[in-house]
Amino acid sequence: MKAGRTALVILWLSAGGAALATLGTAPTPAVAAGSAVTMDQAVKMVEQRFHARVVKAETQKEGSRTVYVLRLYHTSSGKVWTVHVDAADGSIL
Repeated sequence: MKAGRTALVILWLSAGGAALATLGTAPTPAVAAGSAVTMDQAVKMVEQRFHARVVKAETQKEGSRTVYVLRLYHTSSGKVWTVHVDAADGSIL
């Protein structure tokens, strides 16, 4: 399963992000509070918020919650950093 997500991220990066639309994921400008968030939704949300590209995405368990760990790259500054997103509600940890 992890390899499938990694392949999706690589495919998405190679297509400049257009691969998400072809996989049937509708654009999500914001995530409603209290709703479950998919990896694709978390990636789009974080990219829009930070104006950076997600270059790596993983799912991890932190205690009892599921967290998406997203590595971002800002093209113009060259900055790389990691953001954790709660899969239950889309909040950035």
